[in-house]
Amino acid sequence: MKPKPFKLTPKYPSEHEEQSRLIRWATHRAATLPALRNLIAVPNGGYVLTPAAAAKLKAAGISKGFPDLFLFHPHGQFAGLAIEMKKRTGGRLSLEQQQWIDRLSASGYCVRVCRGFDEAVKTIEAYLSSTPQELRQ
Repeated sequence: MKPKPFKLTPKYPSEHEEQSRLIRWATHRAATLPALRNLIAVPNGGYVLTPAAAAKLKAAGISKGFPDLFLFHPHGQFAGLAIEMKKRTGGRLSLEQQQWIDRLSASGYCVRVCRGFDEAVKTIEAYLSSTPQELRQ
């Protein structure tokens, strides 16, 4: 019996690695794009917590499914930009994430799902430089 051929699958960065890279990029670019100083991460999920710690965060207002990043900078007709980060391949939206996307969109925010660092950079740059019509999905 012949052994199966070895198949090398590429390793893609995790969602956390992609988001961390984006925050480093934004910190560096804030010198020329001051609006990036208003980009924050929302620590809502993906972390291993004890039940007591999870309950404490929930009581403090953490909401399951809220987007990973938020740019508090109104532009055109939008009140701000929310980004749900996903890794480059795989990953899908949860019901709670889709509900937040729908609510924020209905409330006047530009909301995007970005697959990886490159897509997130393009989204932020487009948001900060585009006309409002170009940002409508």
